[in-house]
Amino acid sequence: MRALMTIGLMAVLAAGVMAQTAAVELKVGDMAPDFTLQGSDGKTYKLADYRGKQAVVVAWFPKAFTNGCTIECKSLAANGERIRKFDVAYFMASVDPLEGEQGNAAFAKAQGADFPLLSDADRSVAASYGVLSARAPLANRWTFYIDKNGRIAYIDKAVNPPTSAEDLIARLAELKVAPRP
Repeated sequence: MRALMTIGLMAVLAAGVMAQTAAVELKVGDMAPDFTLQGSDGKTYKLADYRGKQAVVVAWFPKAFTNGCTIECKSLAANGERIRKFDVAYFMASVDPLEGEQGNAAFAKAQGADFPLLSDADRSVAASYGVLSARAPLANRWTFYIDKNGRIAYIDKAVNPPTSAEDLIARLAELKVAPRP
C-alpha cells in the first residue's frame, strides 16, 4: 500500500512539474506576458510601465558567463548608442540569479553592459514566455520585440550572438520603431 501511495505521489508531482514547464506558444500579435523583474542595475522593471509609451525588446539568454551569452552581451553593449537611437527599452534576461559570482549583476559588470540584465530566478516569467529549455533548466536564446501597445511584434528564435546587435537594430528599423525623441 505504501509503495502505491509513493508511486501515486510521484506521478502527481511529475505531472505538476510537466504542467509547469509545458511550453507556451506565444505568437506575433499576442499580448506579451507582463513581468516584474529585478535588473542588474538595482532597479525593478515592469513591462506594464512601458505600455502606451515605448517599445520593449527582451533578449532571453541561457547562462551568464558562457561563451555565446558573453558574445551576445558584448555585441549589445558595443552598439548601445546605435540601439538607443530608437525609442525602445531593451534588456537581456535569464533564469540566472541576480547576485553572486555567476549572477547577472556580475555578468553585466564584467561585460560592460550599458543596459539592464533581468533575473528570473524562479523561472515564472520565462515559463510565461515559453522560453524554458526542455533539455536543461535554462532559457532558450530567443528575442521578443514588443510594440508600445504591449503586443508581440516579432519573435527571433534564431539569434546569432556575434551579430545580435546589428540584427536587433535592423529588426527595429523593419518594425518601424520610432526614433528616440
